[in-house]
Amino acid sequence: MSSLADQKCAPCEGGTQPMAGRAVTERMQQLSEHWQSADDEKIVGTFKFKNYYETQAFVNAVAYIAHREDHHPDITFGYNSCRIELTTHAIGGLSDNDFISAAKIDRLVD
Repeated sequence: MSSLADQKCAPCEGGTQPMAGRAVTERMQQLSEHWQSADDEKIVGTFKFKNYYETQAFVNAVAYIAHREDHHPDITFGYNSCRIELTTHAIGGLSDNDFISAAKIDRLVD
């Protein structure tokens, strides 16, 4: 099995069941400590930086990943911190796309 970060997001359509329970737990173990599961509905990443420039560069890189994967997180950031929320809106919960995106974002800070 390839690592999550080496996979590509796939289109997700309504009618697909969201991921829950053990599947979420297993995929969370493949992500960095920056990520937390929020009631199996979304995953939330919190990242800290030295200054605004580093934070903005990170946000721009996340936006590039989102564009390439066609999977778009909610991003909130300030001077030296960034919060990213991933969920698959089309199914009202988590899909592999959320974990693939998170793993790609992890590579930015490794």
